[in-house]
Amino acid sequence: MESSFPFGVTLAVLASLIIAANALVAVAVLLLIHKNDGVGLCFTLNLAVADTLLGVAISGLVTDQLSSPPRPTQKTLCSLRMAFVTSSAAASVLTVMLIAFDRYLAIKQPLRYFQIMNGLMAGSCIAGLWLVSYLIGFLPLGVPIFQQTTYQGPCSFFAVFHPRFVLTLSCVGFFPALLLFVFFYCDMLKIASMHSQQIRKVEQAGAMAGAYRPPRTPSDFKAVRTVAVLIGSFTLSWTPFLITGIVQVACQKCYLYLVLERYLWLLGVGNSLLNPLIYAYWQKEVRQQLYQMALGVKKGLTSFLLLLSARDGGPEGPRESSCPITTISHSQLHGE
Repeated sequence: MESSFPFGVTLAVLASLIIAANALVAVAVLLLIHKNDGVGLCFTLNLAVADTLLGVAISGLVTDQLSSPPRPTQKTLCSLRMAFVTSSAAASVLTVMLIAFDRYLAIKQPLRYFQIMNGLMAGSCIAGLWLVSYLIGFLPLGVPIFQQTTYQGPCSFFAVFHPRFVLTLSCVGFFPALLLFVFFYCDMLKIASMHSQQIRKVEQAGAMAGAYRPPRTPSDFKAVRTVAVLIGSFTLSWTPFLITGIVQVACQKCYLYLVLERYLWLLGVGNSLLNPLIYAYWQKEVRQQLYQMALGVKKGLTSFLLLLSARDGGPEGPRESSCPITTISHSQLHGE
């Protein structure tokens, strides 16, 4: 078996970055919710929490991979670990779907949006999302055909889960979700284009009447852009893993497990690192909040360093000079 130490190092670095980035975005979004009390921000917070839990879940695999030779893990424990990893990944993907639907609803029904998507509805959606995610993650533990008949460590996805599980997820979940994403995006783009044309007509009418208004970009396009980036990163990250898993089911003689586990699975998990970077860059309010947090940290660090420098002068304050100070009178100065 190929040495798993480089894979373990990569997994450790990826898990650390995922946890750090998503925890930072989660704190920023929490502060924004405290200020604005926005329902849409709750979905963004849920995405950061799901990605953070995914980072924590995969960090549990690092010890087995870094040990030389790789330390075997009991099949039951490995199955539980991979179930938690799968549940967190499913929660992340479903939250991206929920964010896309929330933005679609805000554009499609702008007047009724706050009546439909109130706090109770948002909480119910998030609770149902996590219930479905854990049902997906722990499904192989209750369905024998989704389990590997033999187990050989170290612990990994395909060491305990059969590629049939990936085939089922792809046909029942991933590809229908992708089609739903495309529908949301196309309809949102159509509505945003109509709004843009209406705004342009109003601005042209105002210009003809002599009232100048600077051109502006509708907020609909910002929502469409964010959804497009989320969908793109989600698709590019998970499609190679799922399609290769389907090929493995169709071609039993094709031994693709090494490629699936060492490269394509990491690519899919890496989507949880892209999500906070997308929000930190594309969403203005999150970016501004992160900037304010950085300024606060900088101010606190500066105050701490000033306090340390003041204490270095001694417990009784700055030391007095040991050189005597001679007072020269006015007459001595002029030689009188």
